[in-house]
Amino acid sequence: MPRIAGVDLPAEKRIDISLTYIFGIGRSAAKKILAETGVDPATKTKNLSEDDTAKLRRVIENTYKVEGALRSEIAGNIKRLMDIGSYRGLRHRRGLPVRGQRTHTNARTRKGPKKGVMTRKKKERK
Repeated sequence: MPRIAGVDLPAEKRIDISLTYIFGIGRSAAKKILAETGVDPATKTKNLSEDDTAKLRRVIENTYKVEGALRSEIAGNIKRLMDIGSYRGLRHRRGLPVRGQRTHTNARTRKGPKKGVMTRKKKERK
């Protein structure tokens, strides 16, 4: 099981799919990386040679921002938006959808589970 950018790639999958397990690499980036290194996309990850793994590791480290560096950059961008007080930053701070989606209904992923309205029973009359 090769380890690239701090991620153990699944051994039984094709290498073009396995590369997408690295945060910051999607299907199109994986195809570009494989074309650049000359590795066959249909190769299973467990069948990669050490040379191929080294080529992939070198290209990913030199060309792409992945995993921890990318996560910290994204967090920094969100923090910057919140610090300057932009509308998007306020939406991030309040935990609401940022890109104009409706919130009257839906938006449960961002808002969390529903909070029920508390009702109290009427007192009994004697």
